[in-house]
Amino acid sequence: MYKKAFQGCTFLLLLLMMACNSVYTPKPRGYFRIYFPKHEYQPFNRPDFPYSFEYPVYGVIIRDTSFFGDKPENPYWINVDFPRFHARIYISYKRIEGNNFVKLREDAYKMTYKNTYKATSIEDSLISTPLGVHGVFFHVGGNAATASQFFVSDSVKHFLRGALYFDTTPNEDSLSIVNQFLQKDMDHIINSLKWENEGR
Repeated sequence: MYKKAFQGCTFLLLLLMMACNSVYTPKPRGYFRIYFPKHEYQPFNRPDFPYSFEYPVYGVIIRDTSFFGDKPENPYWINVDFPRFHARIYISYKRIEGNNFVKLREDAYKMTYKNTYKATSIEDSLISTPLGVHGVFFHVGGNAATASQFFVSDSVKHFLRGALYFDTTPNEDSLSIVNQFLQKDMDHIINSLKWENEGR
């Protein structure tokens, strides 16, 4: 009986030793598969707003009621929410008064370059649309809080800034495909943007 028990223990020990010698292959990190809707757009054209544009049908416009705990300086600050992606484009509008265009432009650059400590790169490109909208678009690389920001203006009366944020910990690898998808929507918002000057 002891002999059978000894043989059984020896056999189990040999099996364990053989298992320890197997080659371990780590599995690559995976992310959830994301199903993207078709890019389709609808107008945002409120008669009391100094601008209009087209935004995705899977987006929701919400008036911004808080800016870092404070009330926005005017009622034209809105968010374009994308609930299925846990993403939001913050849009802030300021009226140019006197010679403050330079300050507004510098503030937009400062807001973007606050991401420097997390960014691996910041590339800017000029915006010029057929509808007469001009500005700068920023692509921010790395695990920064935002990968896409822009500002546009007519340099006389209107100044609008936009920034895309996700309600999650920034991870360039996992968010890159969603960033690329929403990049097309940001491009469409910019290219369809019009200043509404009448009576404002």
